[in-house]
Amino acid sequence: MLSVDNTVESDKQQFDEQVPSRYALRIGEIEALVISDGVLLLPAETMSTNVDPVDRAVWLDDMFLPPDAFDWPLNVMMVRRGDRNILIDSGLGAEYPDFPRAGLLPQRLAAAGIDLGDLTDIIITHMHMDHVGGLLVEGIKEQLRPDLRIHVAASEVEFWKSPDFSQANMPEPIPSVLCSAATRFLNEYGSYLQTFDEECEVAPGVTVHRTGGHTAGHCVVCLESRGDRLTFAGDAIFPVGFDHPDWHNGFEHYPDESARVRIDLLKKIAATGELLVATHLPFPSVGHVAIDGNGFRWVPVIWDF
Repeated sequence: MLSVDNTVESDKQQFDEQVPSRYALRIGEIEALVISDGVLLLPAETMSTNVDPVDRAVWLDDMFLPPDAFDWPLNVMMVRRGDRNILIDSGLGAEYPDFPRAGLLPQRLAAAGIDLGDLTDIIITHMHMDHVGGLLVEGIKEQLRPDLRIHVAASEVEFWKSPDFSQANMPEPIPSVLCSAATRFLNEYGSYLQTFDEECEVAPGVTVHRTGGHTAGHCVVCLESRGDRLTFAGDAIFPVGFDHPDWHNGFEHYPDESARVRIDLLKKIAATGELLVATHLPFPSVGHVAIDGNGFRWVPVIWDF
């Protein structure tokens, strides 16, 4: 189902693509595939709600980014270990006309030759709409196997029964849309859920850890095999978080805790030298982290064709 060869002949693809939407790598005996679900165009102020707009403007200019809005990449991962075929998050879905360049996961799974019926497990890092929305697309549920296991932190499920937006700083109508998507997800997939408290091993070397911060039950996924390591950080890290890990993101429900989680995670990844992938880092979002003064430095891997 997965291949560590990043070159795929066009006549083998069900869907032609002008730009590669997947990137394969191997973590020891674990095969992994980063897949782009597209990009989200969001207001620039959402990435730094606790700083002077002048400081934000300087950072955006230094990064050659527009001042008012910019594209947030949206990445998911496929992982295979032994007989377990694991999808990490499901992208945005197809119900949001304000984000016409995202929600592409079904087509891109098909282009990669991945059959939804082969999935044994799905890990949900948290229940924001751009992580569960792909499962809410019409016709998707019917393609999934009846013994599919969906892993999500118990505290995340409880959070969305009465969500707290008091510390978040999201543009309207995002809060109500998030609530709707989370409620639909729980209603549609409640019987598939495998909840856990702090940690869950989905397959040998594939472990989910609850971090909290972004949401109450936000998680990261760690892959480890034969001395190789990779962390899929979900929404714990955004592009600005390397230079300014203390900047708050408007989508963080507990921004102070999110900053603490981000700093601790970046320190750990820098110390171990492991690979990092995150939902909203530029595709293929595979790289290392280095300490850089009071902040951090993102070091992308060289693409392996």
